[in-house]
Amino acid sequence: MKKYVLVTSKSWHKKLFDDLLEYFPKNQWILISDENSFSLIELKKIKPKFIFIPHWSKIIPSEIYLNFECILFHMTDLPYGRGGSPLQNLIIKGHKKTKISAIKVSKGIDEGPIYLKAPLDLNGTAFDIFKRSSEVMYKMIIEIIENSIYPKPQKGQPTIFKRRHPKESDISDLNSIDKIYDYIRMLDCEGYPNAFIEFNNIKYEFHNVKNNNNYLEANVRIKQN
Repeated sequence: MKKYVLVTSKSWHKKLFDDLLEYFPKNQWILISDENSFSLIELKKIKPKFIFIPHWSKIIPSEIYLNFECILFHMTDLPYGRGGSPLQNLIIKGHKKTKISAIKVSKGIDEGPIYLKAPLDLNGTAFDIFKRSSEVMYKMIIEIIENSIYPKPQKGQPTIFKRRHPKESDISDLNSIDKIYDYIRMLDCEGYPNAFIEFNNIKYEFHNVKNNNNYLEANVRIKQN
């Protein structure tokens, strides 16, 4: 029986894994959520047909992707948006929709051939979007496995996204309600630095924002710096 591995450290992918267990025979799927288990030694014991990677922020060792077929999901219409922080970069650039690209992991960052793409709406908080993307990935994984899709090289001029840093979550210089709304929502998820302002050695972090057309409502966490 063929084996498949899902590699992710994010809590919102637990349902994705459970749904895959429900659709396929349970003993076909293995979840890897920590770096120590994502190793050539461990993978050789499993001998997976495919390794699906919905979210992994670390470099994938070449010894892994050269020995196993690794499929990474990237939240842009590649080759547009190669690189880090795709969700935040898309929203900052004004995108309302995007595509998830399922690519074969290769040496270059997000440069691998593409198995398929699927549309994704960018409304809501980062957490909302990531949950929605999991539902899309679920269908993509089934299609890749059942239809034996062969990846094709990327076409077009690449656009590179730079990984964002925590200091870029500062919203004190933003000059419109719409921009402030986008910054708060695009960073509202576990593992991301919330949008913030600092004043007199106090840090105000914002989340759970609502846009009421001419004003915003949000929760604020206040910390002593």
